[in-house]
Amino acid sequence: MSTGRRELWVEEPVGRRRLPDPVRTVAVRAGLITALTLIQAVAAYLLTVGGAWLAFPLVLSSVGSTVVATWSVLDVWVTRQVWNQRYGVVSEPSSTARQLRRERRAARRAARETARIRKQRERAAARSARGPAAEAPAVGVPAAGGAQGSARGGRRGARAPQPGRGELSRA
Repeated sequence: MSTGRRELWVEEPVGRRRLPDPVRTVAVRAGLITALTLIQAVAAYLLTVGGAWLAFPLVLSSVGSTVVATWSVLDVWVTRQVWNQRYGVVSEPSSTARQLRRERRAARRAARETARIRKQRERAAARSARGPAAEAPAVGVPAAGGAQGSARGGRRGARAPQPGRGELSRA
């Protein structure tokens, strides 16, 4: 025997995303202010029709409340725009910003690899130049770190301190 009872609260998927918290807070505040302003305007109208003495102060406060309600609705719009400007970047693979960052990272990686290979070749050339055949350099060929100077400031034999085993390079 089925009781046929449904749960009291059932979560259903919604087609729209939820508003961010600051925007929702401002929207709720604006809704409350607007509702109170409308109630106040109706009360002012009814008191004016009835000829009550309270009509005049209520009309004046209704004008002020209308200004405040307009300001609060504009605040919703401004807060929404600011939120979208600060946090509204969509991180999708097709995003232009993400693609540009990916290209810059690839370019930096390629530049580091090229510099690493060039340094390895320079070191290998310096090691081979220190060998037994290095005592009589060829005529017209400058020695390692020669007349033009080297990447280390042009001082012969000066070496940059190399990181020890397990240390990170500062380059």
